[in-house]
Amino acid sequence: MSQQVSPRGTFLKVADELKARTAADPDMAELPSLAEVMREHKVSRGVALRAFGVLRQEGVAEPVPGGRWRVVRSGARVDGRPLDERIVDIIKAEGFEVGEAFLSATVLANRFGVSRPTVTKALEKLQTAGVLAGGGQGRVRTVRAVPTREERS
Repeated sequence: MSQQVSPRGTFLKVADELKARTAADPDMAELPSLAEVMREHKVSRGVALRAFGVLRQEGVAEPVPGGRWRVVRSGARVDGRPLDERIVDIIKAEGFEVGEAFLSATVLANRFGVSRPTVTKALEKLQTAGVLAGGGQGRVRTVRAVPTREERS
C-alpha cells in the first residue's frame, strides 16, 4: 500500500516556512504575494490564505489594504494608514505647491516599499479627490490642491 500525502496541515507547513523566512531576513518588510506562495509551495489559493491567516493570528504579519501583507516586527512602529493618506503627508511635509510636478509612481513605490499598481490606485483616489491632476502613461502628475492639516477639537 502506497503512502499518500495528507493535505491536512499543509497550510501550517506553509505558514511555518514563511515564519522562518521572515525570522531569517530582518529586512523583509512584506510577505510574498499570494500567487507566489501558491506557485512556490504548489498549493491552492485556499491553503495559501489559511497560511496567511495563521501568520496574522500569531502576530507575524498583517494585511495591508491594496498591498501585500506586511511583516510585523516587535518594537517596530508601522504606519497602518491607507497609502493615499501617507502620500498626502508627503505633499504637506515637502512643501509641494499647486501646479508643481509630483513624484512618479515608481518613486513612491520605492519610498513606501509597495508595488506600482498599489501606488497607482492611491494616486487615482487622490485625483478623484481633486488633490492631484494628470498622470498615467508617461504624463507628469501635478499637484492640484494642497490639503490643509485638519484641526482636531
